[in-house]
Amino acid sequence: MSAPATVSDGQRRYTLFMLVVVFTSSHVDRQIMGILGQPIKESLMISDTQLGLLTGIMFAVFYATLGMPLAMWADRNNRRNLIAFSVFLWSLMTALCGLASNYLQLLLLRIGVGVGEAGSNPPSHSMIADLYPPERRSTAMAIFGTGVNWGILLGFLVGGWVNEFFGWRAAFLIVGVPGIALALLVRFTVPEPPRGIAVEASANALPSAAPPQAPPFTEVVRFMVGHGILRHLIFASALVAFAGYAAVIWVPVYLVRIHSLGTGMVGTYLALIVGFGGAAGILLAGRLADRLSAGLGSQWLPWIVALANLISLPFLLWTFLAPTAQGALVGFAVPAMLATVYVAPSFALIQNEVPVPMRAVAAAINLFITNIIGLGLGPFSVGFFSDLFASWAGEESLRYGLMVTGVALLWGVAHYLRCGVLLKRRAAAVGNPSRA
Repeated sequence: MSAPATVSDGQRRYTLFMLVVVFTSSHVDRQIMGILGQPIKESLMISDTQLGLLTGIMFAVFYATLGMPLAMWADRNNRRNLIAFSVFLWSLMTALCGLASNYLQLLLLRIGVGVGEAGSNPPSHSMIADLYPPERRSTAMAIFGTGVNWGILLGFLVGGWVNEFFGWRAAFLIVGVPGIALALLVRFTVPEPPRGIAVEASANALPSAAPPQAPPFTEVVRFMVGHGILRHLIFASALVAFAGYAAVIWVPVYLVRIHSLGTGMVGTYLALIVGFGGAAGILLAGRLADRLSAGLGSQWLPWIVALANLISLPFLLWTFLAPTAQGALVGFAVPAMLATVYVAPSFALIQNEVPVPMRAVAAAINLFITNIIGLGLGPFSVGFFSDLFASWAGEESLRYGLMVTGVALLWGVAHYLRCGVLLKRRAAAVGNPSRA
């Protein structure tokens, strides 16, 4: 029997830091479409529905679908190498978007970005779960999740101002090229952690002679379908993501189109609001979720998310109905801070609930559903309803198209509440109310 594998604190911190940088890069390349949406619409003369396809469903279908076979590969092979290749591919595709001469070319290149990003998140989740035990996992996932906010900050700030001075094509080139260097840095400096090491360390288990074997995909699906807690959690995450992705893509367009702000100014305001405010929100939620779940029960992981979104809802609706740009920006500050609160508790709970050999595939299944409904249908639905309402609302139709996000948010809250109830019942049934 071999000696137990170990991971130093320095290696753990460096790996998490690099995974945050990778996640940031993916969201720079993904969310830059929000700040460039109106200039692209005007340049290529496309409808809001076409813009919704460009930013939502077509990207999401390939991103989410390919995530599952790539996650299966990651559960059996080197996760670090897959992440490095993924960074290279999506960065190259993003840079090439700046060379697109028509809508079809840009659409195909955005699909290429989605293909590249498909190989990053599931193995990242799996690596973090191997590095951090359950009692620290929400905090680690929260730190990882701030990559969403740093990506939006950089994408909006750089994209907004570069567009004003050099055009939207230059913006894609400037944010895409550095990712190629990042891919090399990941490949040659990030170590692959031993699988299951956090579980062994946390449980004081005997060292295993070999890493656990990954089960077939169908077995993972059966496990998750039969798991009531995971069913409610994943559907809740998808609905909250529907509202979040729709807002982050369309609120910049709304501010430029309805309130006549420049892309540079919109990018600066939203970079500060979503970047710093959102990062603070997700970090505080991760720490709070770890503390409450440790002291009061794991039902607080989904309940924290439900509470945050109930607080967010009236401010989000005010943002869409505000008569002035200042009112819209002030209103959006609260939803921007709370929009990604769901990330850390949801990701951590999935990793807590599934066996070690299923982690990457379970994360991929979650991301598939979340991204088809959230990233795909969210932005597309806003564009579709905006065009539908244009016959009677004119340019104001975008306000009403954005209102569909409020319905999704409230629906998601109901599933998070139910998920918490099931966790509490399970804990009570096994006679341990502080743990589920």
